[in-house]
Amino acid sequence: MANVVGEGAAGRSTRTLRAEGALTAIAVDPESPERVRRILEQALVFAGAVFAAVYTAGADGELLYLAESVGVPRTLCGVRDSYPVAGRAPVAEAHRGRPVWLGPDDLAAQAQSRRVPSRDFFLAALPLRGDGGGCLLAVGERADGFDADDRFCLGLVADALALPAQAATAEAADLQPGGFSLAMDTGRVRVGEDILELFGLDPDDFDGRVETLLSLTVPEDLPSLMSVVEADHMTIGDRELEFRVLQPTGPPKWLRLRGRLVHGGEGRPARLVGSVADASTLRSDITDVARVQRLAAALATAVTVRDVGKAVVAALRRPLRADRIALAELESERLVVTVLDPPEPEAWPDQWRAEWRTEWPDAPVRTMPTLAAALREGRAGIWPAGSPLETALAQVGPGGLAVLPLPAGNRMAGACLIGWDIPHDFGPDERALLTAAAGLAGQALMRARAFDAEHELVGMLQRQLLPRRLPRLPGAVAVARYLPSTAGLELGGDWYDVIPLPDNHVALVIGDVQGHSAGAATLMGQMRTALRAYAVEGHPPDVVVSHSNRLLMDMETDLFATCCYVDVDMEEGLAWCVRAGHLPPVLRHPDGRTEIAEVEGGPPLGVVRQSDFPMSPLRLQPGTMVALTTDGLVESHEADIDEGMDRFARQLSAADPAHLGPVADALLGKAPRSDDVALLLMRYDGMASRPLRESWTVWRVPQAVGHARRFTRRTLRSWGVTADLDGALLVVSELVTNALVHTDGQVRLDITLVNDRLRLAVADASPRTPVKPTSIGWEATGGRGILLVEAVSATWGTLPVSGGKQVWAEFVLRP
Repeated sequence: MANVVGEGAAGRSTRTLRAEGALTAIAVDPESPERVRRILEQALVFAGAVFAAVYTAGADGELLYLAESVGVPRTLCGVRDSYPVAGRAPVAEAHRGRPVWLGPDDLAAQAQSRRVPSRDFFLAALPLRGDGGGCLLAVGERADGFDADDRFCLGLVADALALPAQAATAEAADLQPGGFSLAMDTGRVRVGEDILELFGLDPDDFDGRVETLLSLTVPEDLPSLMSVVEADHMTIGDRELEFRVLQPTGPPKWLRLRGRLVHGGEGRPARLVGSVADASTLRSDITDVARVQRLAAALATAVTVRDVGKAVVAALRRPLRADRIALAELESERLVVTVLDPPEPEAWPDQWRAEWRTEWPDAPVRTMPTLAAALREGRAGIWPAGSPLETALAQVGPGGLAVLPLPAGNRMAGACLIGWDIPHDFGPDERALLTAAAGLAGQALMRARAFDAEHELVGMLQRQLLPRRLPRLPGAVAVARYLPSTAGLELGGDWYDVIPLPDNHVALVIGDVQGHSAGAATLMGQMRTALRAYAVEGHPPDVVVSHSNRLLMDMETDLFATCCYVDVDMEEGLAWCVRAGHLPPVLRHPDGRTEIAEVEGGPPLGVVRQSDFPMSPLRLQPGTMVALTTDGLVESHEADIDEGMDRFARQLSAADPAHLGPVADALLGKAPRSDDVALLLMRYDGMASRPLRESWTVWRVPQAVGHARRFTRRTLRSWGVTADLDGALLVVSELVTNALVHTDGQVRLDITLVNDRLRLAVADASPRTPVKPTSIGWEATGGRGILLVEAVSATWGTLPVSGGKQVWAEFVLRP
């Protein structure tokens, strides 16, 4: 090349001189694996070619094979993969040492050229002067063909490509670092340990099959890889693509493959040779379209605003070597920062922390005129180091700042700020990348914002159908969590409830209505209300579930529901469980053992009208945790319910029952999110002070009221209660008398003492609630009983019980 470059330099054009300089710079590194490709690219840049390739002789010496190519696909130019060495093709003529220059008419006469397109091409084939022979093939489509400067530049390229004899051989003895060699007929591949490390494989475990490597790639990237490893679909000469491999933890890893197909000659299979490297560690080429393609792929799967921000950070910060990136939404002339990278507050200017208070700040756009102007104009703004900017922006990028407005249609979705600490030079290619990224991010941000808004609306409606807060329980602590599915925007049918009942009983309920729709959510609200109403009426658990089943059958809906109902006696530590097609409770005992409760089950609600829902007892020791969940937490495409329940039990065993909130959050953190999830946890601690209770069945005899008064007096004296005794006896007289006079059936007197509160309750079989009279004449003979009860007690009321009611009154005892 030195001879060609050295002649007549003074009379040459600027273009040829620039070509000489470029080829000289490439020749400095003769061992570079990209040397041939980079030299061929100069034919596209300086000689006006649309396609350039180098052909080398095979090991058998009978065929010339395409070794490397650049430009448009070879099929568009009618170029073949191989030509006979002894043939009359331009490639063979050049290999034998004669340059060939052909125009459209000449090519039309060449039958072996097989021109596919109808456009007119010019072809040049120049011999390579090295020991290995071969030739340079260039194709142009300008109307005037290759002019004198073009031909001179092609000669420079041919001289720079001069290959030693060993470069034309089919295969090197040893693989280069990061290199591979794939036999196309058997699928056996030779790779180094560095490539196996990228795929996460141990050399001792690798079987040498290319299918083993392909099985570790992301399924979406598999078709493009298959087009490389199948010879019929491979463009001989070169191929470059980026793909992802799965990791044991974290996101997939991006790798870059570069390869070319090499024919082995007569009787030998073709091979794919090339290299694989970690794309994240390669020198950032901001002109590479793959960067924009990768960002577009990431944004296409970004669902939420946070996802969009993370995709933008991953696509820009490392390639641009930026020190910080902020993505902000524009909401009513205010910036709401969604993602900061790095997230640590100390990495951002003091003024940001002072004015915006947190690492997720918001501020009016008018406080930063430069930013406001960029958003108003809708064009990316770039300020090098030392530019006069307001302090809030200057400190984001003291070495350079880029502000990318994020357009979406006819409005502005937000802005992306990219800052550097050391002086940064902004080239034209970098500006093009920033502009392309801004357009993609703006559209994705609007889609994500709409999704977030709809998802928030769905979540709000869902939360309105669930308890806003759980009640405080005597002798227990309960927490609940609901997690909507991210698979869609439909309302779910999962629900939970905690229902305080009389006599220190608590009902734990969890259920799931079939489907995801507004109908399922509405039915869920109805079933939750029905179960609560039946429970508060005082029915036992099996009756509560049975009544709910009949109610659902009467609704004439096509949906069914499952539920699990657990009635816990907080005083005794005894529970009764009823299942209707739902998952059983999981118990975590104080010693850390877990068990999936063996609870008999009935069919789902709304399937069979006459169904049995048996009750199963559960014994709870203080410190026992009861866990109820829906199938969304334990079932997924990868595991069935039994495996999920076993995993759920193991996670509970390893949890700390002293803090139920973190336990619930940790359990939900492992949820697959393909379905709604409801979770209800209760830790039974036992009551510190158990109430004193006594009951008396009142017989319908003339002395019934007197017997009830004597029973009450004896009971209270045995408990040491002497204060307010007369008032308590008066209330017993009035309540028992009302029950005997106005109702039929059994009457029961219950006396309860909890600390300093005395509760007297009379239950009967009539559902009618006693009514307090608004006025009583002096001649009236009745109606004063309830007024007396109200006058002497601290409070009174009625409760529905199974088949009747209970009228009660409470006294706050004096010391």
